[in-house]
Amino acid sequence: MEDIADFGKLHKLFDENFIEYTSYVIKERAIPDINDGLKPVQRRLLQTLYNMDDGRFQKVANVVGETMKLHPHGDASIFGALINLANKDILIERQGNFGNIFTGDQASAARYIECRLAPLAKETLFNRDLTEYQPSYDGRMQEPVTLPAKIPLLLLLGAEGIAVGMATKIMPHNFCELLRAQKKILKGKSVTLYPDFQQGGMLDISGYNNGNGRLKCRAKIVEKNEKTIVIEEIPYSTTTTSIIDSIEKADKSGKIKIQSINDYTAEKVEIEIKLARGIYARETIKALYAFTDCEVPISPNLTVIKDNQPVNISVEEVLHYNTGKLVKDLEKELQIELGRLQDKLHARTLEQIFIEERIYKKIEECKTAKAITDTVKKGLDVFQDKLIKQVSEADIEHLLEIRIKRISRFDIDRQRKEIKEIKSSIKDIEKKLKDTVGFTISYIDNLLKKYGRQYPRRTTLETFTEVKARKVALSNLTVGYHRETGLFGYQVKTDCDMTFSCSEYDKILLIYKDGRYKAIKVPDKIFVDNDIYWAGKIEGDTVFNMLYREGSQSLTYVKRFSTPKFILDKEYHLFPAHKKSWIQFLQTGEGVRVRIDFTPTPRSKINSQRLEFDEYLIKGEGAIGKRLSTRTVRRISELTTRVSDQQNESESENNAKDPKEKPPQSAVPEQVVTPDKKGDDQQNESESENNAKKTKEKPPQSAVPEQVVTPEKKGDDLQTTAEKKKAKSQLGLFDLKKKE
Repeated sequence: MEDIADFGKLHKLFDENFIEYTSYVIKERAIPDINDGLKPVQRRLLQTLYNMDDGRFQKVANVVGETMKLHPHGDASIFGALINLANKDILIERQGNFGNIFTGDQASAARYIECRLAPLAKETLFNRDLTEYQPSYDGRMQEPVTLPAKIPLLLLLGAEGIAVGMATKIMPHNFCELLRAQKKILKGKSVTLYPDFQQGGMLDISGYNNGNGRLKCRAKIVEKNEKTIVIEEIPYSTTTTSIIDSIEKADKSGKIKIQSINDYTAEKVEIEIKLARGIYARETIKALYAFTDCEVPISPNLTVIKDNQPVNISVEEVLHYNTGKLVKDLEKELQIELGRLQDKLHARTLEQIFIEERIYKKIEECKTAKAITDTVKKGLDVFQDKLIKQVSEADIEHLLEIRIKRISRFDIDRQRKEIKEIKSSIKDIEKKLKDTVGFTISYIDNLLKKYGRQYPRRTTLETFTEVKARKVALSNLTVGYHRETGLFGYQVKTDCDMTFSCSEYDKILLIYKDGRYKAIKVPDKIFVDNDIYWAGKIEGDTVFNMLYREGSQSLTYVKRFSTPKFILDKEYHLFPAHKKSWIQFLQTGEGVRVRIDFTPTPRSKINSQRLEFDEYLIKGEGAIGKRLSTRTVRRISELTTRVSDQQNESESENNAKDPKEKPPQSAVPEQVVTPDKKGDDQQNESESENNAKKTKEKPPQSAVPEQVVTPEKKGDDLQTTAEKKKAKSQLGLFDLKKKE
């Protein structure tokens, strides 16, 4: 690696300035400190409010102006930080319009609103004895390095910031839960904490990892009735304005359908949604979570400044650090208070001895200052056993400054009572110092008792069932296929040979005449060729019933398969490719029945059969299938239950009218080919030979066996012309010509 000394002066200047700028942005602007959980601008604001505090509200414009003495940036950044901190409703009391965290409305101008420190802030954030100060940016004033916070502000307030090469996103937590967790830590128990937001809402913590990981936050949506929905709580980081904008956008794009939306939010969130005709609340609520800001993902990133360095840590580590710091700070406070009480006791004891023992009278004959000091010191040495420390020159100077008026009015009983109270306080503090952990727990209990009711939990913890957009999306697109041009998509609208409805999230399966297939996304308009045989949206395990001609053998095969596996836009084959192979019939679903007409041959007696696809097993899309027959298929007609029953009734009526034309009992009836029937061709040939022999012995009319009636058969005595036309309109008949 090259030494930086080899670079030029400009390169060195850029390196040094960039490092300084990066360090400044990270430490002084964007990332909070783990000790008090505050960014510098927030710390300076709170210190200014403390300095200005007189119990009354202060005009925000004045607070901003005073803070500028400590903060090197403009008033806009200070004002914005103050509004943000005040709206958390923990450390600052407000008076006036500070905006609305629910609607996103802005605050009034700084000259119109007022604020002051909340009692919780004054009790837990400030102690001059524990605060380390440093010169401000211009050296004129002193500002705190960090505040001696006695509550875990970092986790209580949360924070967001973007620095150079890093960012932080710390979730806010509940006040009571944090303090109870600190008690558990002091007792040696494990803790688990989850975020709590002012906006309320519902929170899925399944992906949360102790301050990092991933969260999903949802709005609380209530079904007022089947045509009205009310949003009562919104997710973190959203406002009612952003929620409404996202709902209107989803409505315009056709993902949901609403009639109207109204925002009645004031102190509580209330967004009322009226649904369109034919749309109901239960399905719409799922769509709102899928397509709007009613559900938002959150990616926490707990980065803080610790020991003057940025680090990424967990919630538990932060809370352990803050709890340990709390114990140390309380111990320091006790020690400082103990020292003050001891000094006070020492001073009061000296005064009592000096006055009650009339030592002041011994200095009447002294002519020099040194003689006076020595006389007083000598008079006090006799009572050294009553004192808690040695008598100093400062103590003697203090005694000599006592006015005669005070000596004359000295109340021995009141002095003794005060000394007794001081000794009692010293004894109490010494007892607390012996059990600092117990004292810390009692301190936390006192805070909970005093302020806990003000901070109930607002966010509900739940585990969400993921709403898949494809399942709740409305089928608002109509896809068309124009065979002549080969165009396919939802922008193909005129003279379509095939149309169906779908949503933008669906996948489309295209099956070509020659057995090729591929899956694509819903297109606007693309060219897919002129030989599409079937197209539709892919829906689970759809069953496909297919008859196809195998080109090398010129025979028909039957196969059933479920929705094939695929990679988007990749082409596959349902059967081996051959120039004479093609699909003869394809239909989806269960209960599919067809009538198959074979090409007549001189020796064949039966030229048609019925086929029920349900009798065949469902196999993979790559399976060859089962051979239908050794004969060539001429026509395939799909049968429905209604059409089939009408045909049977018609045949029965005609046979009843003309019994003479009824074929003999020995005639072979209509047969249905099943997958288990073997040797069909051999049986047909033997029957044909037998019938040929019988023809010589029987009249020609009776020699013809009963055939399956088709609509195109002319001169058929079993159906009238009207019945033929009716059957033609109800049967889908396809003339299957051999593909050259």
